[in-house]
Amino acid sequence: MTEKLDAAAAAALVRPTDDIGLPLGPGQPPTFLAALGERDDWEELHVYGALLAVGTELFTRENVHLLSGFYGPIERFIRDSGGNIGFAPGDFRRLAPLYEYQRPRVMCTVASPPDADGWCSLSLHAGGSIRELFRAGEDPDRLLVLEVASGYPRTVGLPPEYPHRINIEQADVVIESDAAPLELPTVPPTDVDRAIAGHAAAFVESGCTIQTGIGAIPSVIAGILAEGDTSDLGIHSEMFTDGLMRLHESGAVSNRKGNFDGVSVTTFAFGSKALYEWLEDNEEVAFLPVEVVNSPEIIARNRRMVSINGALAVDVHGQVIADTINARQFSGIGGHEDFVAGTGLELEDRSLLCLPSTVEIGGRLRSRIVPFFDRGAVITTPRHQVDVIVTEFGAAELEGKTVHQRGLALAEICHPDFRADMEEAAERASHGEPPFA
Repeated sequence: MTEKLDAAAAAALVRPTDDIGLPLGPGQPPTFLAALGERDDWEELHVYGALLAVGTELFTRENVHLLSGFYGPIERFIRDSGGNIGFAPGDFRRLAPLYEYQRPRVMCTVASPPDADGWCSLSLHAGGSIRELFRAGEDPDRLLVLEVASGYPRTVGLPPEYPHRINIEQADVVIESDAAPLELPTVPPTDVDRAIAGHAAAFVESGCTIQTGIGAIPSVIAGILAEGDTSDLGIHSEMFTDGLMRLHESGAVSNRKGNFDGVSVTTFAFGSKALYEWLEDNEEVAFLPVEVVNSPEIIARNRRMVSINGALAVDVHGQVIADTINARQFSGIGGHEDFVAGTGLELEDRSLLCLPSTVEIGGRLRSRIVPFFDRGAVITTPRHQVDVIVTEFGAAELEGKTVHQRGLALAEICHPDFRADMEEAAERASHGEPPFA
């Protein structure tokens, strides 16, 4: 039977030794997590989640262990402050079976206020925790906590198969709050960002289906497309952003993509208050489970798919590092490899990985495109799946090319100070040889 409790009373139902499962980012219940952070009697609390997006003192408490599948700024702060945090390598799609394996006793989520029949939209998140939420609600030995928050938009799925909703009666505990989702700050683009975006946008023609990630470069790309004459676009994207909203508003989106026609498909949304207001009851965007949105086979069914994501470093073979810096965890795999792999299943599809050609470290300019990676490098995406690398100097098309040809193509989009090194490495790597002397 469902109980309506305040956040403190709900938090008191969690045992000192227990396991809690959190959704990714915008699905996390803010008031419930804040109340858990008020307690200091934990003996052995394990919390499973990814991309923290709410403020709480919980992870500063003794005997609280966070296992994250994706690091964001809050996870990095917890780690750098000496908190008890671990990283579980796995792409976003694999978080669903991980929740099933971990089987946390307590599952929780935020949702929008119920309709007259008690149905609450799952709002901004349809990720890997959805199936485990319902399992917990059906199990009398487990606890499902539902925070109904008036500040979260009511969004839609594609019923009956993907309803994107939960009924009040399916929860053990309901908390009512006026919480609102975290707003992402706008990052002003640099001249380098604009140059990269210009090269990337040239790959998107009328009739393409697109996926974009987070940050200034995807935002600029969306602006270029919205302001230009590109039309008849489809959207199939793990994350829905302000940039994709602008494309809708410009009239460039028709969603005649041959797969989930008529709607933009996503699994979570993160952005501005304006985006959240635009998504309220907006039937142009469907929130589907991550195992559907990020399936490479489903991605490949879209008409002329173009995926646009970021990278941190690339070597002469085309191997890509996108989630670590000097082997130190920075973010996570997310949907990166799924969208690279999905676009690689059809010749007409393209996968773009964008990055500035250089980074300054300790006052010294370093190339992000290197002959070979240092010891301990952690590869995000293997060389055989990589298609196009984009920097401010242009685009290197790698698919189907030899290592020698790849090295020469990457040299052309390096900063001029490092092109000779890449050309030499490409020569050394010919005929299957190593790129170093």
